[in-house]
Amino acid sequence: MADHDRERDVFDAVADPTRRRLIQLLSEAEELPLHELTVHFPMGRTAVSKHLAILKEAGLVQDRKVGRETRYRLNASPLREIQDWVSFYSKFWSASLLRLRQLLEEEGE
Repeated sequence: MADHDRERDVFDAVADPTRRRLIQLLSEAEELPLHELTVHFPMGRTAVSKHLAILKEAGLVQDRKVGRETRYRLNASPLREIQDWVSFYSKFWSASLLRLRQLLEEEGE
């Protein structure tokens, strides 16, 4: 799925702790059915399905039918957008902290 085809912002999708946990669980397995995901949460299958639908809209989850069961797998490529955003600010803070350290060392001399 191309980035421009996504219906939901990836930042919005990962803002919820339940969805972040789903991403983690899916990253640890090749593919998981809904009932195996649901046991990790204090909510029913319908609620977990809604969270998975949001992740799917953001392109983070793919699903496929196997008989009557739907299996889910992680598509981590949209997370690159978050990584790039965080990386920019990581560089900003590294440079700022380096300048602060230099200033403190100059004042200490």
